[in-house]
Amino acid sequence: MAKGLFITFEGVDGCGKSTQMRFLAEHLKENGYDIVCTREPGGSPIAEKVREILLDIGNGEMTDNTEALLYAAARAQHVAEVIRPAIEAGRIVLCDRFIDSSLAYQGVGRDLGVEQVFKINEFAIDGVMPDYTFFLDFPPHLAFERMSKKRVHDRLETQEEAFYKKLYDGFVMLSNRWPQRILRIDASGDKFQTKEIVRGRMNGLLERHGLLHE
Repeated sequence: MAKGLFITFEGVDGCGKSTQMRFLAEHLKENGYDIVCTREPGGSPIAEKVREILLDIGNGEMTDNTEALLYAAARAQHVAEVIRPAIEAGRIVLCDRFIDSSLAYQGVGRDLGVEQVFKINEFAIDGVMPDYTFFLDFPPHLAFERMSKKRVHDRLETQEEAFYKKLYDGFVMLSNRWPQRILRIDASGDKFQTKEIVRGRMNGLLERHGLLHE
């Protein structure tokens, strides 16, 4: 059985990545692909419990090191239970956030260092890296405005606008570091324009891997 594909969606909160992942999932299902949709933090029962701790707004005293390690712990469980088995079964895995979020949020945003955060996640993912990552490139000030309108925020969504800019710069840096894997998607238009861009890029990837359905 052929190995599946592992596709992740990344960007600052409010960039529209969850919506675009849903659009792509619907498109792939309609065209007969066997897909798994999942998310981080979370994606498996144990990892979802870690997610509750990470996003609980009452955990304001959590240190940056603890935050980074908890994300890595949840990811290790997620990979073992969900992602690796699906890839090995030849399925297409779509994941809302993965290792690049840790590199941007904790490595850059929390100033822990990209290399340091990568090391702990390298152990956690045990060789499972995304084949491709869609980085939704959306202006950080607009993402901040969009998130500010939400009535309820989790612990990570209570950040100042400057933090959004820092995260955005982190994602741009990562896309420049791994341009073959991290595909920068212009998400400045409306969601339907972005949907067409993502769909076109995905069709190109499927064709590259000999998986495009006629």
